[in-house]
Amino acid sequence: MSGSRIRLYVEHPLGEGQTLSLDRAQAHYLFSVMRLGPGDGVAVFNGRDGEWRATVTEAGKRGGTLACETQTAPQRDPPDLWLLFAPIKKARTDFIVEKAAEMGAARILPVQTDFTNSERVRQDRLQAHAVEAAEQCGGTYVPEVTGLHRLDSLLADWPANRRLMFCDEALAGGACALPPDGRGQPWAVLIGPEGGFSDAERARLSALPFAHPVALGPRILRADTAAVAALTLWQTTCGDWT
Repeated sequence: MSGSRIRLYVEHPLGEGQTLSLDRAQAHYLFSVMRLGPGDGVAVFNGRDGEWRATVTEAGKRGGTLACETQTAPQRDPPDLWLLFAPIKKARTDFIVEKAAEMGAARILPVQTDFTNSERVRQDRLQAHAVEAAEQCGGTYVPEVTGLHRLDSLLADWPANRRLMFCDEALAGGACALPPDGRGQPWAVLIGPEGGFSDAERARLSALPFAHPVALGPRILRADTAAVAALTLWQTTCGDWT
């Protein structure tokens, strides 16, 4: 997607001739870690205006500036897909967020279920992982990572037009098909916690008119593996992979 080796997410509008001011962290990354200097090129994106080539015009320890030159890739947004997952151990939660950003989730929502072990998440840290994943995989879109929601509250206020792919470990070895008319529609994928869903949650989810219970193959998967498997299944059936 880019002729530049280094990609950087910025919050500024992007366009020909636009000057981009760098904060201290960005300056440290570009000038101290990557050893760039005036005249060097960087690929930049902001999640709205595609990818652009920019050139370093000022380099300092606490800041710097880039000059935006030419667009190198158009904006490409993911399908209207949410990923709902129960937070697990820190490194594996980071993995889920990173892979969801890489695989085309538009929004990432940590959820508190009956058996969720974690009662809080560092939203800022997880959002930073989503940004880093987009920088590294060539994406032009960064999904929003929300704070922790209670699953029951989220379901009570669910959008009427959004379908839910409910990955139920109790169905291991069963059907994994999604409805044939699901392509192009708003969806969400729900992954359970390490202890699985409670009987009450499973009964409620199975009774919801917008929920589609599916199995992820013949084996019960770890939560982080299940997230990747579920996103792959959805993308190849209803998403933008085919």
